[in-house]
Amino acid sequence: MLGQWGHMGFLVVVGIALPAVALIVSFLLGLLRIRPRDPNAVKADTYECGIPTEGPSWIQFHAGYYVFALLFVVFDIETVFLYPWAVALRQQKLFAFLDALLFIAILAVGYVYAWRKRAFEWR
Repeated sequence: MLGQWGHMGFLVVVGIALPAVALIVSFLLGLLRIRPRDPNAVKADTYECGIPTEGPSWIQFHAGYYVFALLFVVFDIETVFLYPWAVALRQQKLFAFLDALLFIAILAVGYVYAWRKRAFEWR
């Protein structure tokens, strides 16, 4: 059991160590004046594909964009997981079919709920 958790512990240590080392190296290079540090207006300006920005760069977006994006991600990811799950349960025919129908029904309920809340409309 410790061997299985050892792999997880190793991944956690690597996941914490990589960004920590990058931040520490960047900080040390800044202290040694190796890292460039020359703030100016051009570097601080918002970059939009080479086109000069129009208006302020700090604007408030409508929350509908985020809701729409989250709904897309939820339905897309759940649909992507449906195929490997169906392949894994190919031997259990009736149970897998009923389970898939339940999964799709839950997706449909979420879709109808989002539709009723008018989350798919641009206002």
